Amino acid sequence: MNFQLSEEQQMLADSAKRFVRDNSNVESHRQNKKLMPLNEATWQQLAELGWLAVPFEEEHGGMGMGPLETMVLLEALGEGLIMSPYIATVVLGGGFLRRADAATQAKTIPALIEGRLQLAFAAEEYERVFSLENTTLQGAVKGNDVVLNGTKASVMNGDQADLLVVLVRTAGQPGDKEGLSLFLVDANAEGIERAPHRMVDGRQGAEIRFADVSVSQDACIGELNKGYHVAKAVLQEGVLALSAESVGSMSVLLDDTVEYTKTRKQFGVPISKFQVLQFRMTDMFIAMEQTRSLLLASTLKYVEGHADADKAVHAMKAQLGRAGRKIGQEAIQIHGGMGMTDELGVGHFVKRLTAADGLFGNADVHLRGMVKPA
Repeated sequence: MNFQLSEEQQMLADSAKRFVRDNSNVESHRQNKKLMPLNEATWQQLAELGWLAVPFEEEHGGMGMGPLETMVLLEALGEGLIMSPYIATVVLGGGFLRRADAATQAKTIPALIEGRLQLAFAAEEYERVFSLENTTLQGAVKGNDVVLNGTKASVMNGDQADLLVVLVRTAGQPGDKEGLSLFLVDANAEGIERAPHRMVDGRQGAEIRFADVSVSQDACIGELNKGYHVAKAVLQEGVLALSAESVGSMSVLLDDTVEYTKTRKQFGVPISKFQVLQFRMTDMFIAMEQTRSLLLASTLKYVEGHADADKAVHAMKAQLGRAGRKIGQEAIQIHGGMGMTDELGVGHFVKRLTAADGLFGNADVHLRGMVKPA
């Protein structure tokens, strides 16, 4: 099998790397000590470069690409400290819009591609191990409307989103795959309260509370009570995208650590000459390459619809958590006290990998998912 990038994919990766070199620096990232609005200029740059259009069909103004191109783009962007809601808006939000009815697509996708529309997927809840079927937020069907009551936790981009895709239990009990529905909801609708917060990596999210929020059944994505498989497919795309971005961050940690050992001296020689550190950096390299290989394998299996694609995505997320901890801890320890400072990029990338492990279920959750029936 040929694992070389196509000419188009290589151009996409190269342009993203150039963007990172021109727009990413530790100093601007470390200034984010409080909640602040989205950097509109950066987001518009992504729109002008056409990257918001990557996964959408050409009939909506998109580029007609797919998860492989998204993987290539996000791995390159993951090498920078750029805070953008790409995964929340384009991968997750856009994934649901691509599965919505034609009228909804025509109204929303062009606006998203132009950078005028932000989305967020409200799925995670408190006091429950993350799993789609554990959803408890209630949707009471009343005529042609559904009334939402409950709370969603740690919603990526929930503070900035114009539209929310909300996973709701409209029938059955927590743990049931049947009875889940997806609704496209105006984030500023009456009865919605958003409590913004910063995540460990400095990015922003929100707790979102729903109190008697009435939405029309026409806002349902897919069929009522049949939203589980739609949500699962989009979430898998989100996991793969998050993993691709994280592989980019891992590669920076490895490269920066190797470079540091070439310049830091002890006993008159660079510490890169010490065999014990060479072994540790080799372990970092192996962990990163294993993660990158699994990312490619799981993405290809998802795209091609392999029978074990579900297990491959679970394995990818589990590997992301374990490799992220390994590479992050080694990078900090080899840098010594420097690795703990806010002025160095190492700590910022480690925080990003830590946040990535916790999103959509951590490594332990996905290891258990590998042995459960789909």
